[in-house]
Amino acid sequence: MLVLVAPGQGAQTPGFLTPWLDLPGAADRIAAWSDAIELDLALYGTKADADAIRDTAVAQPLLVAAGLLSAAALGTVVPGAVAGHSVGEITAAVFAGVLDDTAALKLVRRRGLAMAEAASVTKTGMAALLGGDPETVLPHLEKLGLTAANVNGAGQIVAAGTAEQIEALVADKPEGTRRVIPLQVAGAFHTHHMAPAVAELGKAAQDLAVADPKLTYVSNKDGKAVATGAEVISRLVGQVANPVRWDLCMETFQELGATALIEVCPGGTLTGLAKRALPGVKTLALKTPDDLDAARELIAEHAAA
Repeated sequence: MLVLVAPGQGAQTPGFLTPWLDLPGAADRIAAWSDAIELDLALYGTKADADAIRDTAVAQPLLVAAGLLSAAALGTVVPGAVAGHSVGEITAAVFAGVLDDTAALKLVRRRGLAMAEAASVTKTGMAALLGGDPETVLPHLEKLGLTAANVNGAGQIVAAGTAEQIEALVADKPEGTRRVIPLQVAGAFHTHHMAPAVAELGKAAQDLAVADPKLTYVSNKDGKAVATGAEVISRLVGQVANPVRWDLCMETFQELGATALIEVCPGGTLTGLAKRALPGVKTLALKTPDDLDAARELIAEHAAA
């Protein structure tokens, strides 16, 4: 059983879209999406520096566009389940047939702008903690006033809060934690700091044409499969200010009988987690078009069709 997943913010790197634009029709598709959302995706994905694509309003649509472009390059895929990490949930909603690609890009553009505006109120950030025991890490974060914004499994928790709180965490990491790594994101996502963005995204969601999932869609909220398009969108809106439970998503993949996992561009983060949390599951990250042949072989072995 194949799981198709999409990464979240922080996975982007300068120039990562460049090789994908050489594929037939890719540049035209990116140009059409850029026109639809009034953002030059090709420019940001090929020439912009790390600071420019760290901007939430840019990073989020860029990640969704890259995920959709790389998935389309795979050809027909019928995974047993789909999921996305944070903003990757919007990419996964397209995989499941809940949204079409243009609607998804318009929604993520609104999401990015709203979250960037919310993040501008207070200087906030996020940091990944590697190797700690949740029973030790979570009380420590609470003591520092931080939120466990992403519980990713495989020994990784991402904390979010003000810049001062993140600095305090770096200086005073929980016992048993190997490393604390500040992330290349511009806000404390999936916390109360994002509450204004929830309201804005809710307004944007009212105009969406939504279909029920054609595939098993696994939600960040609780790792559960969601049966209706309306519930998918409701969860997408609320998730902006609530923790991402990727650990529970991976537990669901295991319960569903996952045998392989492919992460769309810019892949690497979620396959890394899966290698540690899902032993025996084959993983592949789409980083460049050079990975497509191996991905197609994996699909032929593990997908439904």
